[in-house]
Amino acid sequence: MKLFIAGHNGMVGGALVRRFQAEAGVELVLRTRRELDLTNSAAVDAFYAAEKPDAAIIAAAKVGGIHANHTYPADFLYDNLAIAANCIHGAHRAGVKRLLFLGSSCIYPKHAPQPMPEDCLLTGALEPTNEAYAIAKIAGLKLAQYYRKQHGVMFHSAMPTNLYGPGDNYHPQNSHVLPALIRRFHEAKATGQTEVTAWGTGSPKREFLHVDDLADACAFLLGLENPPDWINVGTGTDVSIRELTEQVAAVTGFPGKIAWDTSKPDGTPRKLMDVSRLAGLGWRARISLEDGLRRTYASFLAEQAAGNLRG
Repeated sequence: MKLFIAGHNGMVGGALVRRFQAEAGVELVLRTRRELDLTNSAAVDAFYAAEKPDAAIIAAAKVGGIHANHTYPADFLYDNLAIAANCIHGAHRAGVKRLLFLGSSCIYPKHAPQPMPEDCLLTGALEPTNEAYAIAKIAGLKLAQYYRKQHGVMFHSAMPTNLYGPGDNYHPQNSHVLPALIRRFHEAKATGQTEVTAWGTGSPKREFLHVDDLADACAFLLGLENPPDWINVGTGTDVSIRELTEQVAAVTGFPGKIAWDTSKPDGTPRKLMDVSRLAGLGWRARISLEDGLRRTYASFLAEQAAGNLRG
């Protein structure tokens, strides 16, 4: 199988490369952002026509945390819409046999039932702080669904929960909560600070999936003869931001105090995926949060030492 992984230099794409490099009979097709601009439809069409991959996983996206989503909503909506439209439409035009589009748990309503089942999509308002990104991902999911319905192609989607792991973005303002905490506690320990400030109240609950588990789930889904149009990928368990913050402090070895800045937004009160559909098909996450945090901090230190830490 000739497999195109869009976004292979990102955290998710890197995990997919690690997973499929170990798979016999898979030839990877990879392009950097400089080599292929996925927001350029003509460039994407030319790439597909030249390479003719058998399958594609669309892991490329413009991503960020609450601050980045709030500050650059037009960029998040346009770039992610363009990536989804160009990659899915171009794949169909080129005769790609199989396509897996990766979305996000933020596609579900802010006040969705907990845990969130797949069929709660479009039943309520989205979380305002990342609405632009969510709308783009919903559009991509629906585009894949309708190409499958109208043209009979095997295009389908996976909706992962909050991801973390090697290759994450550790930018001080534009990263997600877990890598932001890792960097903040690591630097506080390194500089001898006695207190670290965390955003919000710490009460929201979040689910975290190690990116290597997601890559394994993607391989599983590509092996299914008749997968659902979209399916949740997560652990089925969650943790409060306060508990997560304390765990990160422990993993990084920060001995000081944690203060909570309640003037900062909490975001959605709870986001837990209903993963019963995927479990029923035979796949479950294997990496615990405790083990995953240890692995991730080790990769953070290695990436920092090598000078290739993102952010």
